[in-house]
Amino acid sequence: MEEKFAKFVSHKISKTRWRPVSASSLQQPDVFATGSWDNEENKVSLWSSGDVGAMNLDEEYQGDPKLLCDIRHSGDVLDMQFLDTERIVTASSTGSVTIFRHHHNNQTLSVNHRWERAHHHIGSDSAGAPCTSVVCNSPEIVSVGEDGRMNVFRADSKEIVRTIDHVDGWVHVHRLPGEEMVAGCTMGKRQAGGGSVML
Repeated sequence: MEEKFAKFVSHKISKTRWRPVSASSLQQPDVFATGSWDNEENKVSLWSSGDVGAMNLDEEYQGDPKLLCDIRHSGDVLDMQFLDTERIVTASSTGSVTIFRHHHNNQTLSVNHRWERAHHHIGSDSAGAPCTSVVCNSPEIVSVGEDGRMNVFRADSKEIVRTIDHVDGWVHVHRLPGEEMVAGCTMGKRQAGGGSVML
């Protein structure tokens, strides 16, 4: 049976994602990101699982994950994906979509770009509608939110590239092979004609 390791980190973790490694690499990922929720100050954190790559397959991993760096996150982290090995995209309960950049040389995180209120209710000047899911296919980013919209972004653009309105009930989006995304709703059903959207 596979053993599980736990570490007390003093905040509630909503999402955990392993940093991708290149397809040509024979190593397993050793850095992962976490996002928190329902805290006075939410964070996106990067952790190292240690030198797992130097172990034999028969050896047991006994180390604790080591915190590399963290940064404050506005709102709860509802979803999180790696855009590439240096950038992390988060979906916030405030309706924003944020790209964070990891600086390897000094082990810090910074905001690379933020689309404030990417998800919001029409006619509302108050807080945005929660962004419930993001999916990345560099340089494209797709988000869905409780405002009934699907937004398409490009990492190198400050504006939303495309918005699909009236997708009520869509709360999650997944990338399919190629250029397609599939969205799901709270009922667990696929949405739209064939269930996918071509970007």
